[in-house]
Amino acid sequence: MRFHPLIRAAFICLIPGQVLAAALEVQRVTGGVWAIVGEMDQRSPENLANNATFGLVETEQGAVLIDPGGSWQGAEALADVIRGVTTQPVVYVIDTGGQDHRWLGNSYWQAQGATVIASDAAVKDQRARASLQLSGLASLLGDALEGTEASYADITFEERHAFSLGGVTFELIHAGAAHTPGDIFVWLPDQETVFTGDIVYVERVLGVGDQSSIGEWPAVFEAIAGLNPSHVVPGHGHATTLDHARADTYDYLTNLREKIGTLIDEGGSIMDAPTVDQSAFDYLEQFESLAGRNAQAAFQQMEWE
Repeated sequence: MRFHPLIRAAFICLIPGQVLAAALEVQRVTGGVWAIVGEMDQRSPENLANNATFGLVETEQGAVLIDPGGSWQGAEALADVIRGVTTQPVVYVIDTGGQDHRWLGNSYWQAQGATVIASDAAVKDQRARASLQLSGLASLLGDALEGTEASYADITFEERHAFSLGGVTFELIHAGAAHTPGDIFVWLPDQETVFTGDIVYVERVLGVGDQSSIGEWPAVFEAIAGLNPSHVVPGHGHATTLDHARADTYDYLTNLREKIGTLIDEGGSIMDAPTVDQSAFDYLEQFESLAGRNAQAAFQQMEWE
């Protein structure tokens, strides 16, 4: 596989030997902050729907988990990894959006006593797609889905929510729809670190679905960029720099919008959409399987702009 020249910065390092449960890789980002990096492949019984990147912040008064895992057993696998990093209990879990791995592990963490936080728009999306997501996971995970049930956030907010724990400030911001309608990012100002959920993908191509907003997504990315973070923990891929995040997410989105916009202006149809030139991004994992579908989804949305 070819890699983009903007590789992740050297100041972010992997903890030696920390490739743990269900292929979850622990990556130290900065003091007290880690990315837990899952597979980039499809959901499977082996990865327990943890095919995404999660975040962990340790404080003196407990830990905060960014995204709970894609199933009850996926959440258990995350818990196993977390116990190898900190002895602090997880007291807050933040759902960054409406995809399954952003919320279907909620019930496990609530059973351990954690408080779950999400945007109003994310919970609305979760409720709307819960049945579809659970039935889809049943076919992909089989018996590994056992124990998983829909459970929603204890605290919700419309646009912004902030709290402090053990001297660490967490700012949760819903700047608009991106991969899903309720996507948020979590900003730690003192650590200059942002957890983006599915607003940012690196190393693999992002997915544009019926629930996505090809129109709002670039502006939501720019809201993150406006923070000028030193560390970006994406929803998929390793923690990295803002430049790398821009190259793999923002530039992909703007290229797709430009090429589909030209196709529409020239009278092309949705059947032509997969032929638009996205080759500048063919270094990204899952490009062959997703690029054409992304183009058709973008066409469906943009033809009515």
